[in-house]
Amino acid sequence: MQNSSGYILVVDDSQTNNVLLEAVLSEGGYATQIAMSASEAWAMIYKDRPALILLDLLMPKISGFQLLERMKAKEAYAGIPVIIVSALSDPETARVLKDMGADDFYSKPLDIPGLLNRISQLYKAPV
Repeated sequence: MQNSSGYILVVDDSQTNNVLLEAVLSEGGYATQIAMSASEAWAMIYKDRPALILLDLLMPKISGFQLLERMKAKEAYAGIPVIIVSALSDPETARVLKDMGADDFYSKPLDIPGLLNRISQLYKAPV
């Protein structure tokens, strides 16, 4: 496993959401990579550890819940900040995700300024 290269990994099965987040993040000066599934994301995390992850929950096969659980169970990846970006918006889901180790939760449609502000708080540039 390599050290973080400073990119933000966007994990969402919606191409529209990925394009939007990628545009917003690059405008904010962040390097991004996109994964269209949790299994693709896991391979990318293992190969080149991201500085931060924006994670959708509702994806086919492996959900964002399962990916978050898998990451937080591995010491090497447990420290990567994860912001959940999901259409689910109930407070109980947000509470469960925080208990699972998510750093924050944003429901869609996104509050882009709020999300960017939170990213700037959690993002740690590689040393």
